[in-house]
Amino acid sequence: MSTGEYAFPAAAGKLLSRLPAYPGSLLFVTGLNLALAKHLPEDTLLALEGRKLRILARDVGVGFDFTWRGGKFSAMQPGGEVALTISASTRDFWLMAQRKEDPDTLFFSRRLSMEGDTELGLMVKNTLDAIDMSVFTPASMLPKGLLQRLPMPPGFRRSGN
Repeated sequence: MSTGEYAFPAAAGKLLSRLPAYPGSLLFVTGLNLALAKHLPEDTLLALEGRKLRILARDVGVGFDFTWRGGKFSAMQPGGEVALTISASTRDFWLMAQRKEDPDTLFFSRRLSMEGDTELGLMVKNTLDAIDMSVFTPASMLPKGLLQRLPMPPGFRRSGN
């Protein structure tokens, strides 16, 4: 990491790395199912079926193990064979999610790594690159009409009203 880059606070990373991995994976797959699952093409889902994947935040030593099974992402216990591990710093994952940093640039600068089935890794990367980021707005992840049924605080108006 070059000087001047954000680094996750070491004390917080040490604390997070001591937490059990499985509950974190449960939270992670909940987010994937809400935000991503319905936007993945069928051929990608077929390639992911039953394959164990791991996302690893190197700077905090936290990894999330999961698979696509039965029409949804499911958390998996750590250990055993992993088909693909994608690792980077928390900051680099955040920048990629915001599309402020390109995965290829991170890969070639050795800030992002893929271990295991690289063909699967390229397919995942290309699939994520093709998704319109507007699908990740909070409103798009909620059941249709839910926002319209929520009470609004006095003085607030819904957009379009």
